[in-house]
Amino acid sequence: MRRIEPAAVAGVMSREVANFRTFWKATTFSSTLEPIVYLLAFGLGLGATIVDDIDGLRYVEFVGTGMVATAVIFSSAMPAMFGTFVKERFQRTYDAILAAPVDPEELVTAEMLWIAIRASVFGIITALGFAAFGIAVAASVAKIDHFNYVTTLVITPLFLVAGTFFPIDRLPEGFQWAAQLNPLHHLVELVRGTAFGFEAVDLVRVAVLLAFSVALWRVAVRRMERRLID
Repeated sequence: MRRIEPAAVAGVMSREVANFRTFWKATTFSSTLEPIVYLLAFGLGLGATIVDDIDGLRYVEFVGTGMVATAVIFSSAMPAMFGTFVKERFQRTYDAILAAPVDPEELVTAEMLWIAIRASVFGIITALGFAAFGIAVAASVAKIDHFNYVTTLVITPLFLVAGTFFPIDRLPEGFQWAAQLNPLHHLVELVRGTAFGFEAVDLVRVAVLLAFSVALWRVAVRRMERRLID
């Protein structure tokens, strides 16, 4: 048998699709409206006070393309964290799935793929990585309240220092180097490249995001195996 059976992955994903059909309206509404609210507040509100172009773009264009990219962290990492924890700890859904011919690696892979497909309108490669991040966190914490630490110490800084609201070259040099390690920053630049023209460095950004997704996938699989298998 193959290491990852497509039938097992498809089976887990089909369950997620059937479940999603019961609440897709609310999820789609929040995922679409939240970036628009940020765009109106920063792009049209704050942007009206900024007369200079930023990297050759009007501020509303700069923020608008950035918001499309950063929306991925809220449409992938957050659902992965809370959804995975609830299904594993409270609903015991994963225990039931593992009673079928499905192993944790196939389970995690299916969850990642489904969340990335849902968030694909924003950036599927990056969504894979952040979905894996959310699953790994959910498989690591003891209480759902611990997500507050992750949101405050990890997700919020990644969101703010991604080059969405201001160019990172305005930061102190040390923070600029740190921002280059932020996968969300690379997605922001790729979305801007899609809208206003690609550069050679964008190929490097794609490679970084692929490496990020693969690395977090393996971490998520290991963490979930430790949580589910005695």
